[in-house]
Amino acid sequence: MKGTATRAAANPFAGVRRAFTLIELLVVIATMGVLVTISLPAIQSMREASRRTICLNNLRQVGVALRLHHEYEGHFPAGGVEWRPPGNKQKRQLAWSAFILPYLEQRNVYDALDLSQAFDSEANQTAAAMVVETYLCPTGLHPPRQAGERAPCDYGGIFGERILGPNQPPKGILVFDREYSDADVRDGLSFTMIVGEDTAWPDGEWINGRNVFDQAFAINAAPPFENDLRSGHPGGAQAVFADGSTRFLSADLDLRILAGLCTRAGKEIIGALP
Repeated sequence: MKGTATRAAANPFAGVRRAFTLIELLVVIATMGVLVTISLPAIQSMREASRRTICLNNLRQVGVALRLHHEYEGHFPAGGVEWRPPGNKQKRQLAWSAFILPYLEQRNVYDALDLSQAFDSEANQTAAAMVVETYLCPTGLHPPRQAGERAPCDYGGIFGERILGPNQPPKGILVFDREYSDADVRDGLSFTMIVGEDTAWPDGEWINGRNVFDQAFAINAAPPFENDLRSGHPGGAQAVFADGSTRFLSADLDLRILAGLCTRAGKEIIGALP
């Protein structure tokens, strides 16, 4: 007992837990800040990789649906039915993406449509507001949707290209009021795009025939008012080809190659895609 009392008297702070000093606390906070700064880009990159994978899977399903439509109907769907000029309310302007719904396991949505009526008719109002998840990219740039509005579509049909010249007559596969088959795709099914990402387009709706486009700019380079191949993915956009395959196309893709991919019978020699 005497020895213990002596040691306690010699060191009055013995057994007392020492707190962090201000300098130590600042060092810890600074270290944590550095770790967060280092890890945040990696976390964001992982999230984008996951979103890109989901988008690619969506497009694979779209590709399968287009191929099934071709198998059972003998041709791809028309890109749209009855294009509506400005001020004309008589035309139906229905989109390719409405016609492949049964092959996307969306028969209930398809059966709710009245295809004899226009895309914006009262008869189609309820069905057109149904969200089809397969048509939405997680990195999509479309504006927030209000309740009751027609559901969006982040993917557009390839109507042709305007990079190398006018798109008259339309050079793509998904054009208005005409249905093409494999035999019409003379440039090769694996070298001809049929659907591509087209986010941020205000009229990008799965029922509205305006979700087709003729490519006019480099990937992800179109101004906001243009309907073009564009995505929220860094470095490029994803597309479906006529054989049902999918691939990511770099924003640096040569414009002549990009133009060639948008035509069904342009006789371009593309070779291996990068």
